[in-house]
Amino acid sequence: MIVEQLYTKCLAEAAYYIESNGEAVVIDPLRETQPYIDIAQNNGATIKYIFETHFHADFVSGHVDLARKTGASIVYGPTANPGFDAIVAKDNQEFKIGDVTLKVLHTPGHTQESSTFMLIDEEGKETALFTGDTLFLGDVGRPDLAVKTDLSREDLAGMLFDSLRMKIMPLSDELIIYPGHGAGSACGKSMSSETVGTLGEQKQTNYALRADMTRDEFIKEVTEGILPPPQYFPKNAVMNKMGYDSFDDVLSQGNKALSLDEFTKEVEDGALILDVRTQAEFIRGFIPNSLFVGLNGTFAMWVGALIEDIHQKIVLIVPEGKEEETVTRLSRVGYDNAVGFLKGGVHTYANEGHDLKTITSVSGFQLAEMYGDINIVDVRKPGEYESEHVLDSIHYPLDYMNDNLDKLSKDKTYHIHCAGGYRSIIAISLLMKNGYTHLIDIAGGFGALHETNIPKTNYVCPTTLK
Repeated sequence: MIVEQLYTKCLAEAAYYIESNGEAVVIDPLRETQPYIDIAQNNGATIKYIFETHFHADFVSGHVDLARKTGASIVYGPTANPGFDAIVAKDNQEFKIGDVTLKVLHTPGHTQESSTFMLIDEEGKETALFTGDTLFLGDVGRPDLAVKTDLSREDLAGMLFDSLRMKIMPLSDELIIYPGHGAGSACGKSMSSETVGTLGEQKQTNYALRADMTRDEFIKEVTEGILPPPQYFPKNAVMNKMGYDSFDDVLSQGNKALSLDEFTKEVEDGALILDVRTQAEFIRGFIPNSLFVGLNGTFAMWVGALIEDIHQKIVLIVPEGKEEETVTRLSRVGYDNAVGFLKGGVHTYANEGHDLKTITSVSGFQLAEMYGDINIVDVRKPGEYESEHVLDSIHYPLDYMNDNLDKLSKDKTYHIHCAGGYRSIIAISLLMKNGYTHLIDIAGGFGALHETNIPKTNYVCPTTLK
């Protein structure tokens, strides 16, 4: 038996490949399917099933394409109603994969169809549980992401309480837990950075599995402090439920070199310029009206949070050799309308006599010398800001910046920071696209400011914040 976790840090997402005696199953695959096909072919195995723990909201799964290419059957848990051919399993239904078995446990709460999959080995022993977004290491799935339901998040949280107590907590402490996400995902609040654990460990450390917890206490703790989900989540959930365009077609369309004339025409026709280089490269020179989201950070999440139209046409400024990766990572969150990249990038644009924009950047110590006469803007998440921030700084979280792009005065100068310097450049690019001109980056973000004598609030541990 082979169990392989394929973890993607950009999305903090785990897919799984299980193989036994020439047959294989893939759980929660990413949009690009070739890696799973390659593993199976290299091992001389056939992919028999594609198991989906639920209709994902934070990424577009590869289930439809993988089924099309391999002939494998897609399997969902009870109550799912997908817009394509799939097996909607019954609770406790078993599926044979070679000499092992996957048993479906219906565990609603994160969504109504959410299910976990029990791996029973060749000897008939229950060895592992693939928990999707029902149970994470250190957390449980948020109960407010179900696709179009009349149930409240409190209703779903109650279902989740029952699922955990009745289906999961009675199982053996030795059971290996393989979750759907790790730290950094917006599908929970306080996930561990570990990606594999045991049920016994979770019973000891996971706040949501406290043995003495009442149902009402669980509902309160699970729903308290949940920030609104990124705007792309419901759109991805619909794509996962109803189907989508072939990834091969999306890649062919987007991985295409454009001349400057072709690039300019696409922009004039409404295409968004998305620059995916590093923040240092972007600062030194970028094409006017570009949105920066660097590949070197949590790219897919910020694309999904900030580009509101999932059908938006996109033209790319991308480092040479990263074209296919960029289109692939866009497609993982449903942005399938990349129409090409400018060949030669910003150098082509500048060599034709066009002026590039730049961003001024100052160090933390330079800022300390100016403190008192400047406007400081903090674009970190609410929890980060509440934990500790520069006194009198303006909190303007990047996650929700699109909701109020007129919050600042376009006549004033602002010094902008995040935690380390990635999000501040995204924020500056977004604000510049919307008419702001007097914006200065604080290099190194709050980490750099922390080393100075600039007055800050007293530190509060984030885990104590509600």
